[in-house]
Amino acid sequence: MDDHQLAGNGTPDAGSTTPAPFLPFALPDIGDEEIAAVVECLRSGWVTTGPATRRFEAAFADYLGDGVQAISVNSATAGLHLALEALGIGPGDEVIVPTLTFTATAEVVRYVGAQPVLVDADPVTLNMSPAAVEAAITPRTRAIVPVHYAGMACAMDELLAIARAHGLRVVEDAAHAFPTRYRDRLVGTLDSDITVFSFYANKTMTTGEGGMVVVRDPGLARRIRLMRLHGISQDAFDRYVSKTPAWFYEVVAAGFKYNLTDIASAIGLEQLRKIDRFLARRQQLAARYDAALAGLPLLLPPRPSSDSTHAWHLYVVRLRAEAPLGRDELILRLSQLGIGTSVHFIPLHRQPYWRENCASDPARFPAAEAAYGAMLTLPLYTRMQDADQDRVVAALQKLLS
Repeated sequence: MDDHQLAGNGTPDAGSTTPAPFLPFALPDIGDEEIAAVVECLRSGWVTTGPATRRFEAAFADYLGDGVQAISVNSATAGLHLALEALGIGPGDEVIVPTLTFTATAEVVRYVGAQPVLVDADPVTLNMSPAAVEAAITPRTRAIVPVHYAGMACAMDELLAIARAHGLRVVEDAAHAFPTRYRDRLVGTLDSDITVFSFYANKTMTTGEGGMVVVRDPGLARRIRLMRLHGISQDAFDRYVSKTPAWFYEVVAAGFKYNLTDIASAIGLEQLRKIDRFLARRQQLAARYDAALAGLPLLLPPRPSSDSTHAWHLYVVRLRAEAPLGRDELILRLSQLGIGTSVHFIPLHRQPYWRENCASDPARFPAAEAAYGAMLTLPLYTRMQDADQDRVVAALQKLLS
């Protein structure tokens, strides 16, 4: 998402002739608490990975519960890379990923020298299709990377059963899914090997840039922590706070520079304290959209089952065939009315790199193809006022009625 889409909000006073400010499709919710936490961090002298990061990791693990470990990283992309590396996936291996996702989900497979295998979406949920996964498995398949699209969990019971039957590892790309519940369990505590969350600026909580890797297996946790910071055997924080000389360290692997800073973690701690309120507001906004848009030629987002919850990172609608204008024209007309939207996502099989490197015939992805041609993401974020949402609804009613 471009930075300009994360700026500007508000509604003019009643009777004002001033045009309404541009309404972005996403906007971070940063308050005085986050600002004060960053100032405190700067004054403490710890600006890179330090005590705030450790507190953030502990608080995140406590929020999820169920005995998980949380390891902070500077992006969800970094977390996915570390996950695949820790599982020993490499050249000659195949990893199944959905075509309806951001490129990071597939590119990390390339980072470890393996081959991404793209599969189609479920036509209703737009999550990875279990049937497509089953059909894509070969003797070289090592792992599955489900993406919890828009904030609703994949069919994890089916995917985990497939993985067990074929001896595959499962890494959940939960960039959209905090806090999402599946069968009364929070994503991050399911029976997959590793789960990775994102704290990018447009997510349900943010650290600006950042992410969290969640894992139960102590061996995987040790490997991820080691590779997160240059493959150094002794944690830099422990060395720097030691009261006795602790200059000696050993590089035991060719690691990466994926650590999260204390500045980002200070923001994350305050965002985490607000996450339940953030979720409630997103749920409220989604329900308002559902009620207000019900009579328009739109396919509204699916709702999860009664024992699951949706994080509502994105509110994605699809134009029905009887709509009076197409998706691209609708996006343009909404922009002219000062309303920002986006498309999540241009399927990977349509992207030049993946088209050339993944044998990506569009005919293999009918559900993703149909969804892509009709979908757009409407504005939804916790700072959004009811009046802002009413602007979106009024514009859609004007253009689609």
